[in-house]
Amino acid sequence: MLVPIANAPRDYAWGSRSLIAALQGRPAADDPEAEIWFGDHPSDPSDLADGSGLTLDRWIADEGAAHGVAGRLPYLLKLLAASSVLSIQVHPSKAQAEEAFAREASLPAEVARNYADDNHKPEMIVALSDRFEALCGLRELDATARLLEALGEPAEPLRRRVGDTEGLAATIGWLLSGDAQDLVDAVIGALADAQSTEFAAELANARRLAVWYPRDPGVVVALLMNFVVLHRGESVFLRAGMLHAYVSGLGVELMAASDNVLRGGLTPKRIDVDELLRILDPTPGPVPVVLPVAADNGTRGVEAFPADVPDFALLRARVSEQADAAIRPTGPLIVLATVGSVVVQGAHAAIELAPGRAVFVTPDEPEVRISGTGEAFIAQPGHAPAAGVESAA
Repeated sequence: MLVPIANAPRDYAWGSRSLIAALQGRPAADDPEAEIWFGDHPSDPSDLADGSGLTLDRWIADEGAAHGVAGRLPYLLKLLAASSVLSIQVHPSKAQAEEAFAREASLPAEVARNYADDNHKPEMIVALSDRFEALCGLRELDATARLLEALGEPAEPLRRRVGDTEGLAATIGWLLSGDAQDLVDAVIGALADAQSTEFAAELANARRLAVWYPRDPGVVVALLMNFVVLHRGESVFLRAGMLHAYVSGLGVELMAASDNVLRGGLTPKRIDVDELLRILDPTPGPVPVVLPVAADNGTRGVEAFPADVPDFALLRARVSEQADAAIRPTGPLIVLATVGSVVVQGAHAAIELAPGRAVFVTPDEPEVRISGTGEAFIAQPGHAPAAGVESAA
């Protein structure tokens, strides 16, 4: 069964007034539009785009079992648009989330909690804009030492602390503790005159962060992280424990269905330094850009973005008058159009999607054909990767 779904943009302050609006062919919005959620997550389930007033979680509870949907979706698909940086953050592993969620269940009601559920939150983002900027993982130590040298004497205490992986984690904790504010202020002050051919982009980004978040320790934490620029169609996969923050651009994001976030700066929200360090993976190194690969079984026009997790898999179909695609669902799908006019056809119905529109597909459909002229992303459970896709040209 095909179920058209929609949702209202979430108006987080870091969102963009123009990026999602332009994708959907609308004038710029009056307020920031940060994310549109496609899925059944209880925090913001999609609406059925049929005027019924139902949400997708309610529809799945009432009708899903009859169409092969076994419980809640294991993934959440989003359109994400950033005009300023999101908070630096990290997500737990499955084991860490289960232990911590159970531990916090016994806390008094007035005590702040870090965990909304017992699930992990690996995620992947694919750039839709020509340029998508992000901070991903911690930079190799030798390179970070060279960057800090460009900041001169104010950064020397920081450079001495960042000597090895253990020192890197301890340094992040020290920066976020509040005990290092004098150094934070000095390093941010040194950004104005710092010059480096090798790290010009990193320094320019740090200056921008300092404008958005003056005196925030996260500006200095960001100097320890990889600054990554994605071009359209490129992606990164963020595993458990990896420090990250999206900076600017439009993308399709797919993640495990969880709200578990530990923050590490560039935010007015609460930061639990001890818990952040407990789940942080401080291993430094570059974060590889993930490029799409041809799906299995000789598929033409459909590509997969590799991510070795059970919760989700992400595909992309680029179709034209000469070639369409077909998918045999092995789990519930969400198809999201991002370019042109895309037609999603099941056994008994066909739905045309404009950019920014989506349809939920139940797994009892024997085959789903995608045609038209444009591009669509397909989210599905990770137990059904690219092998479930075949050409229908």
